[in-house]
Amino acid sequence: MKKIVVVGSLNMDMSARVKCIPTTGETTMGSNLVMVPGGKGANQACTVGKLGGNVVMLGSIGNDEAGRRIKKELDLAGVDTEKLRISSRESSGTAWICVDREGNNSIIVLPGANDCCNEGYIATHRRQIEECDCLLVQLEIPLKAVILSMRIAHEAGKYVILNPAPAKGEMPEEVFRMADLITPNETELFLLTGNYVSNPTQEDIEKQAGRILGRGAGEVLVTLGEKGSMLAQGRKRTIFPALKVEAVDTTGAGDCFNGALAVALTEGKSMEAAIRFASAAAALSVQKNGAQSSIPERGEVEALCNIF
Repeated sequence: MKKIVVVGSLNMDMSARVKCIPTTGETTMGSNLVMVPGGKGANQACTVGKLGGNVVMLGSIGNDEAGRRIKKELDLAGVDTEKLRISSRESSGTAWICVDREGNNSIIVLPGANDCCNEGYIATHRRQIEECDCLLVQLEIPLKAVILSMRIAHEAGKYVILNPAPAKGEMPEEVFRMADLITPNETELFLLTGNYVSNPTQEDIEKQAGRILGRGAGEVLVTLGEKGSMLAQGRKRTIFPALKVEAVDTTGAGDCFNGALAVALTEGKSMEAAIRFASAAAALSVQKNGAQSSIPERGEVEALCNIF
């Protein structure tokens, strides 16, 4: 079985329901506070594990109760957590999440121990990356660690997926050249290119994806929420519709999509089939609360793919 290495963040999510996301200066009453493991890296690794993939998680947690719970949930999902860094100086990362009545969310992340996932740590575990088949990274850990991880994988000829979330604006040119696939959402796409457009059209999205391809990325897959996704390959642009479902909570849906995509690609599925598989997984995830708690089982995803 091909191996996927996920390098990224691990957080404890504090999630509450609100009638609407508060604006500047507004106080909103909330309810249903829950504490569940999250973090983009951990969510994606958990998805890979639950869907039957062979996955190693590289990242950092604190030597605290939250860290132990985060690790336990990954272990239960079948994720190899042996190489996690356990920091005695920093507490585990935390995310504060508001979810409105439509399932939309607003998130504040306190990195904590995630900042200890640095270049030195990545260098120590170089062999794990060199021996994998696919590297999946995001941007909730120090950027230098992300770049080093990608460089190691790229130089070893491995398949590199960059999920540029949360987007940090302009990125070093090397990052684009080392990515076989970049998977931004619509907002992240425009932040990456530095060309903000209010109310972008499909033509705008295609143009900005082309700019990223022009900077050296292999392919660009833009996730568009309820509008589906768009794959940019050379001069070709392909739209993949989303499944129509009633969203309860969109937290972690993008992570579920990326983890499922990595699983499908390492299993030898075509890009088109992998996108359909990932779309089905994400559609199932938004119908439940939480991030890792909403990740579907393999059988559920395959059943939905059969009617998709």
